[in-house]
Amino acid sequence: METTSAETGRSKSEPNARNSSSYLCGQMLIAMPAMGDPRFAKSVIYLCAHSSEGAVGLVVNKPFDNISFLELLDQLEIEADRVGDHLPVHFGGPVESQRGFVLHSADFVEDATLVVDDKFALTATIDILREIAQGSGPSETLLALGYAGWGPGQLEAEFQENAWLNAPADSAIIFDQDVTHKWQRALAVLGIDQSMLSDNAGRA
Repeated sequence: METTSAETGRSKSEPNARNSSSYLCGQMLIAMPAMGDPRFAKSVIYLCAHSSEGAVGLVVNKPFDNISFLELLDQLEIEADRVGDHLPVHFGGPVESQRGFVLHSADFVEDATLVVDDKFALTATIDILREIAQGSGPSETLLALGYAGWGPGQLEAEFQENAWLNAPADSAIIFDQDVTHKWQRALAVLGIDQSMLSDNAGRA
């Protein structure tokens, strides 16, 4: 998957921009077996925004092995009085890979929060990390560094190339820390077993 010019600067479809488009916003993208970009192999992406200007999402099943939530809080000089080291830090995508995003349940909203629907919201502020560190904040969270971005028409083109499937977002899948089976579980939402899928790219 190619990324937008936002990899070196902001794009109009960046996550902190409120987007009212219907499109596939709020759905899961599920990588097909023939996905050519190894960064997105067997990935599940929650699509936070999608419009004629492009799309933005977070990979939800690729946690980092080399950084923990407590280490991230320490780097940001945030005290963690009521949270353990159980919260993984995910690879959200290759765009702005040093910037943190929190995908969370919609029971927490601040001024900078992008409310996607009645179940999911996205916040990219230090304040939400402080709330989580103190044991408050949203009831469900997924912390990611970076995001995945597509330019105008780019995601649609990748669908034509059979790179992705889409399915309704399931919070039990998105926020579950058992990342090993998220891809298979996302396929199961569509009634698909991974053995049914072809490894060949291109149009059917």
